Amino acid sequence: MTPGGGSGPMKDCEYSQISTHSSSSPMESPHKKKKSAPKRKWEVFPGRNKFFCNGRIMMARQTGVFYLTLVLILVTSGLFFAFDCPYLSEKITPAIPAIGGILFFFVMGTLLRTSFSDPGVLPRATPDEAADLERQIDIANGSSSGGYRPPPRTKEVIINGQTVKLKYCFTCKIFRPPRASHCSLCDNCVERFDHHCPWVGNCVGKRNYRFFYMFILSLSFLTVFIFAFVITHVILRSQQTGFLNALKDSPARYPFTEANSVVCFFSVWSIVGLSGFHTYLISSNQTTNEDIKGSWSNKRGKENYNPYSYGNIFTNCCAALCGPLSP
Repeated sequence: MTPGGGSGPMKDCEYSQISTHSSSSPMESPHKKKKSAPKRKWEVFPGRNKFFCNGRIMMARQTGVFYLTLVLILVTSGLFFAFDCPYLSEKITPAIPAIGGILFFFVMGTLLRTSFSDPGVLPRATPDEAADLERQIDIANGSSSGGYRPPPRTKEVIINGQTVKLKYCFTCKIFRPPRASHCSLCDNCVERFDHHCPWVGNCVGKRNYRFFYMFILSLSFLTVFIFAFVITHVILRSQQTGFLNALKDSPARYPFTEANSVVCFFSVWSIVGLSGFHTYLISSNQTTNEDIKGSWSNKRGKENYNPYSYGNIFTNCCAALCGPLSP
């Protein structure tokens, strides 16, 4: 039927519908509801995370230790740039504060990128998906009726010849993919879950692990750098006038320099050790969660091996640090 060639009754019907929507009686107006704006995903997020900047920043609920991390880095670096760098720049080379500044900004950038990003949260099943999965489990257990059935626990899949168990998450109502785990603090299933790190205020998973590794690695270099040149500053001052005379000449400077050296001395061992541990994990393509549980340990059997390893250190490192980020 052409647009202008309708019959009389059809025209009346169309006219009647238009007039009904255009002119409403006073009895109908209270029942009209305005269309509410659709909510964004972060506004109805079922986990325990906190969101900022209209959902662009995602963090764990417990962020007190993260702020302590920020304070330690800012104070230690600030004391170094304020009390050590002017002397070192004059007596040795201006490259010292320049290199220190580059390391500092790289550390802060990778820390914020790790802390503010989605670690790889897996979406929970919708009610329809959960009901469909329950029906599949009922059929698999042979109890399609509403009677008692054993709770669903695992599925088994084969990955590169190795049997991997997929555990059922009773909170998210999904069978977790391989290497995923449920974080009890954030109440989310995280893909390629490594661990929950209170120092960065977030989980460490598939989407932010490379930034976490670059953070601890660059922080190791920055801590060693500051500690080495703080000691150099003290030695050069002591050689010129003696330690006690230097302390008398600048009594306000040396307490901060010594405090900085003490903080760096005690923190450098843990930070460098953590960087070495994660370097080992990356080279073998493991996660902290898998290493702690001994998932691919030979103690579980001679045929137990890591199915995710590519066989050489270089390929494993490239896969962890240079592979594409999942959406």
